[in-house]
Amino acid sequence: MQHTLTWRSKLSFGLGGFGKDLVYAIVSTYFMKYLTDVRLVDPMVVAVLFMAARIWDAFNDPFMGMVVDNTRSRWGKFRPWILIGTLLNAVVLVLLYLDVDLPASQYAIYVCIMYVLWGMTYTVMDIPYWSMVPALTDNENERSQVSAIPRFFASMAWLVVGSGGLYIVKYFGGDDQVLGFSRFAIAVALVFVVTILLTVFNVKERVIATAGTGEKTSVKGMIRVLSKNDQVLVVLGIALFFNMAYQLSNSFALYYFEYVCGVKEALYATYTAVAGFAQMGALAVFPSLSKKVSKKVVFAASSLLPVVGFAALAAVGYIAPQNIILVGVCSAIVNIGIGFMLVLVTVILSEAVDYGEFKLGTRNESIVFSTQTFVVKFAGAFSGFIAAASLDPIGFVPNEVQSAGTIAGMRVIMLVLPAVLSILCLVVYKRGYRLTDEYYHHILRVLRGEESRSAQD
Repeated sequence: MQHTLTWRSKLSFGLGGFGKDLVYAIVSTYFMKYLTDVRLVDPMVVAVLFMAARIWDAFNDPFMGMVVDNTRSRWGKFRPWILIGTLLNAVVLVLLYLDVDLPASQYAIYVCIMYVLWGMTYTVMDIPYWSMVPALTDNENERSQVSAIPRFFASMAWLVVGSGGLYIVKYFGGDDQVLGFSRFAIAVALVFVVTILLTVFNVKERVIATAGTGEKTSVKGMIRVLSKNDQVLVVLGIALFFNMAYQLSNSFALYYFEYVCGVKEALYATYTAVAGFAQMGALAVFPSLSKKVSKKVVFAASSLLPVVGFAALAAVGYIAPQNIILVGVCSAIVNIGIGFMLVLVTVILSEAVDYGEFKLGTRNESIVFSTQTFVVKFAGAFSGFIAAASLDPIGFVPNEVQSAGTIAGMRVIMLVLPAVLSILCLVVYKRGYRLTDEYYHHILRVLRGEESRSAQD
């Protein structure tokens, strides 16, 4: 039996994505530069902090997935943790940007504690949120929609934070950037709580496991789920390279446009605004496009468009580095591909959940999707560490004109590395992903009891 969703449920789920990505965007986009340029924290301290916090999350995420999968309540297993994680994370976000008056050494300790807590509380909310996707519907077209809608709203959140963030900070704080960021964080936290409440009260899980219902997942069972499902491992490889590319370019864009191109606010706002609209456009057309074009073709386009866009942006950086129109065109090319990839990763990971139930007899959405949040955070650790740790070796000096060698290093970090990582996404997909449309439809029919297993199964 196929399960359908009302548009009220779909939109409520999507609005939750808007709130939670507002939070992620204000940290991912600005926190590193806030520490190095506003609070003047040593870049190597920032690099170590980003890496250590994400490694710690590597241990937390799968266990949080196990906790969610073992939850039984009248609200289901996802929504209680979404609400608890949201309330905790909103408080920690405010504390992260709080205007605390501490000596440099004490502030470094304070911000390290807050950043680790921010990652942990975000995990509590994010894993059950995305884990709900395969539990909301088993209709393939609806699943494409319910995967695309929150990504659409998430891109809108990144658009708001990226293109308007610096102006919002100035509006809230004037010349006092610390105060501006603090008030910005409070506003984001409030929006976060309101939008997640819409998700919690309007969205319910509908697809229940056909086997293993009521059984609790042990640590041994968690390891079995992650090690025996080969398609999960393939999707994780894709998600790892994609998020490394995406987050590295995103976290370094402020440095690139300020120090390489010479114009921070206008170019960065243009780049991120076009990125948001391009991603939303790609996400809006994805459900209808997926009916007409195979996943294989869409995936190839998703991987190669960023390569073309970064190459074009590199050329523009030499020819006309301050040309807003050309920067916008390059951003559109990069982010149409990113928009497609954002929803594709969710779709193929949902397919891997079904495949896992088909192969192993248990349905473990939260454990499987916890690996995605782990990968996103590990990629964030990689991008944050590379971006921060590379500043000293390439000769970066905050708030000064950079040398030719430093500018060349910035170009490699912003443009070359993300392009290479995007190509690696396609390599992993072509070599490892084997859930073709025909095979996946067979899996769904078997899970619904409409068809018997074949000899190859």
